[in-house]
Amino acid sequence: MQTILVTGGAGFIGSCLVRQWLAEEPGRLVNLDKLTYAGNLDSLADVAGHPRYVFVEGDIGDRALVDRLLREHQPDGVVNCASESHVDRSIDRPAEFVQTNVVGTFAMIEACRGYHAGLAPDRREAFRFLHVSTDEVYGSLGPEGKFTEATPYAPNSPYSASKAAADHFARAYFRTYGLPVLVTHSSNNYGPYQFPEKLIPLMILNAIEGRPLPVYGDGRQVRDWLHVEDHCRAIRAVLSGGEPGDAFNVGGDCQRTNLDVVRMICQTVDRLRPDLAHVPCESLIRFVADRPGHDRRYAIDAGKIRSRLGWTPRVDFASGIEQTVRWYLDNSEWVRRVTSGRYRRERLGLG
Repeated sequence: MQTILVTGGAGFIGSCLVRQWLAEEPGRLVNLDKLTYAGNLDSLADVAGHPRYVFVEGDIGDRALVDRLLREHQPDGVVNCASESHVDRSIDRPAEFVQTNVVGTFAMIEACRGYHAGLAPDRREAFRFLHVSTDEVYGSLGPEGKFTEATPYAPNSPYSASKAAADHFARAYFRTYGLPVLVTHSSNNYGPYQFPEKLIPLMILNAIEGRPLPVYGDGRQVRDWLHVEDHCRAIRAVLSGGEPGDAFNVGGDCQRTNLDVVRMICQTVDRLRPDLAHVPCESLIRFVADRPGHDRRYAIDAGKIRSRLGWTPRVDFASGIEQTVRWYLDNSEWVRRVTSGRYRRERLGLG
């Protein structure tokens, strides 16, 4: 693709996609981001000024702006990463998730429908709209089994409900209007540049500072972990090789309980920073009241993307956690700047 438009490209997954695309692809990239609390241009400092990169501050729900960007930059593909994504935050303020994840995504899809219809036949055939979703739309698993692309939707939080609604709009626009839509459902992402409200960066930073490590409920909730670099490689594979109407599950085949993840972080912090002046990290673990509606287990069957597109994850969890801990240890200024607003790593999502 000669040019892609990425929405939410200053967020965690979006910024990784921007950096990876500019390093490994020949095309241009236009990044549209509203720069909310989790959108941070510091995460894109390495590509600022890149000759194939354009940043535009704005809202995906601003139809006039989106229409202008499509008309001006003539993208061959759109990757919609823009999203409110934290479950706890969705419990506190669900309306914001409906506005961005449902209304905003609808506005993007509708703008792309008009743009796609006006393209020359060869460009219309090649154009793709890729919507980045989550495995949380499938709900919660029992002790066995994995989510497949055929698993019925059963969202259990305002966040997952808003993503499910966006997914349905994407599918409907493919079936009704022929918009060449692709959808990806990824498992839990981790890695550098993640805003510290999420489990792994929150635990790393609290461990470094000797602060309590709050673990919800009994800590036995299971998640399938995926390094963000592997996720972005999957997005690129789907964008280039997926057929219109396709959906792909993207997972790291790495099921871990939350408690096991926290213990691995503790062991890594203790090993990398034995000089920290506090008690052994695991003694900081505190079990706290569980999140309302907390899904018990997620696990992804990524067989389709592996067999159809040849994608496999490259980063194993142990080395990925060590890399991530090292990054947060080495980038305290980035952490200071992204947490200089209202968020102070307090408990969210109590309803």
